[in-house]
Amino acid sequence: MKEIKTDFLIIGAGIIGLCLAKNLVDIYPNKRICIIDKEQDVGCHASGRNSGVLHAGFYYYPDSLKAKFTKQGNEELTNYCLIRGLKINKCGKVVVAKSEEELDSLLELKKRGEHNGVEIYLITKKELKDLEPNAKTYKYALWSPTTSTVDPSEILLSLVKELNEKEVKTFFNIPYKRKIEENVVEAGDYIFQAEKIINAAGLYADKIAKDFGFSKNYVLIPFKGIYLEYEGSKLNIKRNIYPVPNLKNPFLGVHFTIKVDRTIKIGPTATPCFWRENYKGLSRFNISELLEILKFDIKLFIKNENFRKIAFDEVKKYLKGYMLKEASKLVKDFDPDGFTHWGTPGIRAQLIDVRNLQLVHDFVVEGDERSIHILNAISPAFTASLPFTKFVVQEYILKSGGKKDG
Repeated sequence: MKEIKTDFLIIGAGIIGLCLAKNLVDIYPNKRICIIDKEQDVGCHASGRNSGVLHAGFYYYPDSLKAKFTKQGNEELTNYCLIRGLKINKCGKVVVAKSEEELDSLLELKKRGEHNGVEIYLITKKELKDLEPNAKTYKYALWSPTTSTVDPSEILLSLVKELNEKEVKTFFNIPYKRKIEENVVEAGDYIFQAEKIINAAGLYADKIAKDFGFSKNYVLIPFKGIYLEYEGSKLNIKRNIYPVPNLKNPFLGVHFTIKVDRTIKIGPTATPCFWRENYKGLSRFNISELLEILKFDIKLFIKNENFRKIAFDEVKKYLKGYMLKEASKLVKDFDPDGFTHWGTPGIRAQLIDVRNLQLVHDFVVEGDERSIHILNAISPAFTASLPFTKFVVQEYILKSGGKKDG
């Protein structure tokens, strides 16, 4: 086996791993940084399969990490796209209400947005008609002008190119296997010895964290998200249209997304998976994961009423007719026949707190002076990636005795 010594070893070449490396190389230009990933390229999982929405930051509980970093992340990734000539669709977003009962939640979202410093406006039905003529709402809606869409894979490839130019080493087709010692891991046919190991492994972050004595109170439960894509010509929408979400859940409901190429999709589902990479059929089937996930799903189903409701509601979305019906509630003129096929599925690496069997809403980071573990980098982690990873570096490296180069 080939042995490699490095200052920083990052496990996972998704958006979090790449942004960690970007922040590290800015602070430590003279340090050796290696990134390993079990896949053949970037973007094979959540980072490359997400909706491409740059969220504004008004959904999230004030003072949470999501609230703290989403607005700033939106601004930084927008600037990154503009500077590097990457595609971005500054279409904005409207959030519409279906009934009187949803107005309280709509106002709560506005309140959160204002607390989080986000540009957000409560608008009337007449104002909504001017912004997005095809959207329909009950009395009021929210207008978010800073919500955009991007091409996630394009951003990931740009980051890899930038990092390679700065001599960050990326190793693909190199799966993490085990921890040998505190600062030594086996991955692929390599032994990596690192001063600091940073686990940004997404769907397997909790498994790797347990090797280092972390994630004792958490386990990952995967949820599959799929969109229906539009190929018709009759549906006229120019902005993202979202429903008022159930604020008890970390999911946003069936909505319209306008992609960077101006095409339309509706979704996503948020259906519990049976194994971690349960994208299609029996591909990447794993019996031990199936048994572990079923054990926790059953516990959640019995003891967590909210999870039970999510499971019942989300299973319906596998029916194309149900998905179309939900989307039709958000617009005046709909064209169900134009939604001809399902898009590429993505899987959300959702953390569960085993102490109370609750879905964890915020980002979770654990670590010590030797290793750091990003355990719950769920949406809007793509949007928040640059400032969130800067926070991780500051809190878990600089404050634990690390010093900037120069």
